[in-house]
Amino acid sequence: MILDEIKKANITALKEKNQTARAIYSVVMTKAMLETVKKREKNEELTDADMTQILQKTIKELSDEAQSYKTAGKTEQAEEVEKQKAIIEKYLPQMLSEDEIADIISKQEDKSIPNIMKFFKANYAGKVDMGKVSVVLKKFN
Repeated sequence: MILDEIKKANITALKEKNQTARAIYSVVMTKAMLETVKKREKNEELTDADMTQILQKTIKELSDEAQSYKTAGKTEQAEEVEKQKAIIEKYLPQMLSEDEIADIISKQEDKSIPNIMKFFKANYAGKVDMGKVSVVLKKFN
């Protein structure tokens, strides 16, 4: 599970005194813990798909933060944030390409937009950019 890998990497970063890695691992683990609490209320478990969503959201937040630093002329802080972003990006699963998405869509009988979007959300959560699915799907309709 992704969370287990992050916990192990956090321990390694702690031993190596890598403050950059420790900071971002702590953020991700805290977000995962909060999501776990929400899931327990519904008698559900935290899944890798949930972790992927947490990581994607965190990467987006880091991108926004880095852009803010660049705008303010604070290049050192922007570089630090980019390093953190690179650290957690390696835990994301390989995203499907447009060709792979088109191939999956072509195999579906019902190519209506709602049906295809539901199919991808149910079967490829965290492995596909839904915006990309929408773009590819428009070529079929």
